[in-house]
Amino acid sequence: MQNSVLSIKIKQRLNKLDSQDYDNIECWQIVEAFNKAQVEWTRRQLHGINAVREGDEESNRRKDDLQVLLNTQSLSVSDQQVFYTGAIPANYLQWKRVDVYAKKDCCDNRRMTVYLAEGANVNVLLRDKAKQPSFEWGETFATLKNNFVNVYTNNDFEIDSAALTYYRQPIKIQIQGCVDPYTGVQSTVEVQCEFKDDIVEVIIDEAVSILAGDIESGNQFSRGTETAERNN
Repeated sequence: MQNSVLSIKIKQRLNKLDSQDYDNIECWQIVEAFNKAQVEWTRRQLHGINAVREGDEESNRRKDDLQVLLNTQSLSVSDQQVFYTGAIPANYLQWKRVDVYAKKDCCDNRRMTVYLAEGANVNVLLRDKAKQPSFEWGETFATLKNNFVNVYTNNDFEIDSAALTYYRQPIKIQIQGCVDPYTGVQSTVEVQCEFKDDIVEVIIDEAVSILAGDIESGNQFSRGTETAERNN
């Protein structure tokens, strides 16, 4: 959906289309509210806090709606004795999985099954014979800490390569010529929303409720919130 159409729809639902009063909505407000709405909508769908309580990949609709945000990126990992560590990408939003290929002695490129574990349980998992990293069984675990992925080896094997699959942050829309009051920088390009038009319609209602709350417009706030949830 083009940003010009998106802006018109938002103003229309706020009853501010050509109103010419002190509550006119400026372009930067539309951009900020829509980008905020994208993140809120995405987090709600991933976690399952929505009208139908469906989370990440719990239905075909969730798989279809969120697939555009799935991304795989190679991890440059370094050996830290007990584990290998790699930096999380800057646009990271939520964990999906990590693919690891390991080697030991004469065996190379063994694909490991990696489970995401809690940092508090690392010592317990390393001590437990049934859960500790094992090249023989092709299983290990990983933790997230300080924006790094730590894949544990317990000095049992080496890691050849690793790749992180994750949900990334939605791309922020930009309206060309619009000046961001927070930075004072003018957008030189037009960046449209990457979601399908039917999802954009839902996010528009989400953005309308945010803007309506900012200008204390109760009716528009209620309508935007209820419509966004009803169409999830």
